Amino acid sequence: MTTQQLQTRPQAAAPSAPASERATRIPLAKALNAGLRRALATDPSVLLMGEDIGQLGGVFRVTDGLQAEFGPQRVVDSPLAESGIVGTAIGLALAGYRPVLEIQFDGFVFPAFDQITTQLAKMHYRSHGVLELPIVIRIPYGGHIGAIEHHSESPEAYFAHTAGLRVVTPANPHDAYTMIQQSIASPDPIIFLEPKGHYWDKAEVDLTEEGAPDVGPDGWASLHRARTVRAGEDLTIAAYGPTVPLALGAAKVAAQEGRDVEVIDLRSIAPFDTDTVVESVERTGRLVVVHEAPTSYGVGAELAARVTERCFHHLEAPVLRVGGFHTPFPPSALEKEYLPSLDRVLDAVDRAFSYA
Repeated sequence: MTTQQLQTRPQAAAPSAPASERATRIPLAKALNAGLRRALATDPSVLLMGEDIGQLGGVFRVTDGLQAEFGPQRVVDSPLAESGIVGTAIGLALAGYRPVLEIQFDGFVFPAFDQITTQLAKMHYRSHGVLELPIVIRIPYGGHIGAIEHHSESPEAYFAHTAGLRVVTPANPHDAYTMIQQSIASPDPIIFLEPKGHYWDKAEVDLTEEGAPDVGPDGWASLHRARTVRAGEDLTIAAYGPTVPLALGAAKVAAQEGRDVEVIDLRSIAPFDTDTVVESVERTGRLVVVHEAPTSYGVGAELAARVTERCFHHLEAPVLRVGGFHTPFPPSALEKEYLPSLDRVLDAVDRAFSYA
C-alpha cells in the first residue's frame, strides 16, 4: 500500500465492537499474547525475537508460554543487543520471514535507532518498492509503573517523524489483540507501542476474531483508523494509548458540569486519521490533545496544526495540548507531577470554554 493511498479519506470510524457471546475478559498483556499466538499458528514465516522472551516470557510476560508451544527457533531469546536484534530482523525479513521484535523498555530502543531509521524505514523506498520489510517492533512505553530512568519514556514522535515507518498503539485489550495481528500482516515496518501501565487492564475480547488487515476500497487500513469511543457535542479530546482511559475519565467528570465531551482514540500516530478528528471538531469547535510524551515538538503539535489548517473557521478556541514537560522523565517519586492528570486535562477543558 502506498503512502498516497494511506492519505486518502477514510470511511467513518467504526464504533467500538460489541462484546461477543464468545468474548473472554482478559488483560491487555494476555490479549497481546493471544494475538501473537494466533499469528504464529497461522503463518509459519512469523517468528519472535527479543531479550528473555522465551523461557521467561518477557519482562511483562507478554510472550509467556509461546516458546514452549512453538519452539526456540520461532520464539528466539536474543543477546542483549538491540541494534543486533533489529539488524538480524532486517536480514530475516529480506529472506522472507516476518520478525516480531520485543524491546524490553521504551528507553532501550535507542541503541537500535540507527538500524530503524536509516535502514528499516528506507529500504522499501530505496529499492523502488521491490523490497518489503514486514517487521513489527513491539515497544512497551509510557509511565505509571514507578520505574527508574529509561523505563518510562514515550518515544513515538521520533518514529512518527521518520518517513517509511508506521506507528500504532492500542488502548484496550480488544485493540491489542486485533492490531498486533494486523501489524504482523502488514507489508511495511511498524512500531507497535504498548502502554505498559495498562498491561493489566481487563476488557472483553473475542479470541475467535481474526485481526485481518481489512483494507477498504478507499485504500485505508482499519489499523490506521481512529475510533470515537465517546460521542459528544461540546468539545473533542483526542488521545491515544495510555491516555485514552484518562480522557474518558475527564469526559465523565465534565458531563457532571453539563459539558458534553467527545473522546477519540487515535490508535494510529503515523499515519494520522486526521479526517475523523476534523469531522468531530467541525461539530464541537474545540479540541484538547492528550499524550504522555512532552508537548514540545510532539504528536499533539502536529495534530493541532492539521486541525487548525482545516477547521480554522469552526474553532471556538485554540487547540490545547496536555502532556509531559520538556524535561527528561523524572524519578518515580515525581512521576505523578510529570504525567498528565485528571486535573490537568479538566483544566484544559475549562480553558477551552473560557474563550466563548
